[in-house]
Amino acid sequence: MAAVTAQMVKELREKTGAGMMDCKKALTENDGNMEKAIDWLREKGMAQAAKKADRVAAEGLASIEVNGNSAVIVEVNSETDFVAKNENFKELIKEIAEFLLTKKPESVENALAEKINDTQTLEEYLNDAIAKIGEKISLRRFEIVDKADNEEFGAYLHMGGRIAVLDVVEGADEETARDIAMHVAAVNPKYLDRNAVPEAEVEREKEILKQQALNEGKPEHIVEKMVVGRLNKYFEEICLLDQPFVKDSDQKVNKFLKSKNGTVKSFVRYEVGEGMERREENFAEEVMSQMKK
Repeated sequence: MAAVTAQMVKELREKTGAGMMDCKKALTENDGNMEKAIDWLREKGMAQAAKKADRVAAEGLASIEVNGNSAVIVEVNSETDFVAKNENFKELIKEIAEFLLTKKPESVENALAEKINDTQTLEEYLNDAIAKIGEKISLRRFEIVDKADNEEFGAYLHMGGRIAVLDVVEGADEETARDIAMHVAAVNPKYLDRNAVPEAEVEREKEILKQQALNEGKPEHIVEKMVVGRLNKYFEEICLLDQPFVKDSDQKVNKFLKSKNGTVKSFVRYEVGEGMERREENFAEEVMSQMKK
C-alpha cells in the first residue's frame, strides 16, 4: 500500500474541498490514487459539502459554555446571517461548545479530528450539517479558559452572539465579572494593562507622537512632555484597566474593580467575522446566475 503523506491529503483537500480526515481516508482506501480518491469522495456524498468549500463563511455566531471551573468561547461561521439566526444553527453551536469543553482539544485541527459521537468526527458531523442546512459551516476558533475557586467567569453575548466576551475576575462576584465583560464587548480593549503592551509597539507609538508634535511646530523642550501625555491617552484607548468604565465614565475600570475588591486575570473577545474577507454580493445577479443553471 502506498504511503499517504500530508502533502497528498492537502492536495486532495484543495481539489475537492472535502474535510481533512475524509481526504486521508479516501487516499488510504484507494492506495494513494488521487483520481480514485476523488471519485470515492463523490460516491460517499462528500461532494455536496465540497461544492460549498470555496464559499466565504463570514457570518455566524459566537457562544460561551460554562461547566464548573472551565469555560469555552467559540465562533462558528455560516455564509448568511439568515442561517445564523436559525434555531438549528444555534443548537449546533451549543453542541460544538459542549463537545469542546468535554474533549478540550488543543487546536481547531485537533477538534475536527476528534470523535463527537460513535461514528463521526466533528469534521464529518459538520459536513452532515452543511448538507442539511445548505451552507458552508466552519469552526473558526475557540479558547478554553479555566479558573480557580476564588475566581468568577464573566460571560456576555451581545446581539445574540455577534460579539462574545469571556473574562476571569478574582476576588469579586459574578455580577462584577459580567460588568467587565459588557465593557470589553462595548469598548474592545486590545490589552489588559500597560505591562501587556509589547515594548516595540510602545516605542513605535512614541516615535509617531514625537513626529506629530514636531510637525505641529512645538519646541523641542516640550515635545517629550507632550509625548508622555499623549501616550497616556493612547493607553486609555487600548488598555482595559486604563479605560473609562462604560457604565460610569467618571471612573476608570481599574478604580471600579478596586471598589469591588476585584482583579481581572484575563479576557477573550470574539466578534463574528472580524479579520475575515466578506464576499460582496449582488442579490439580483445571484438570482440571475441561478436561473441560468
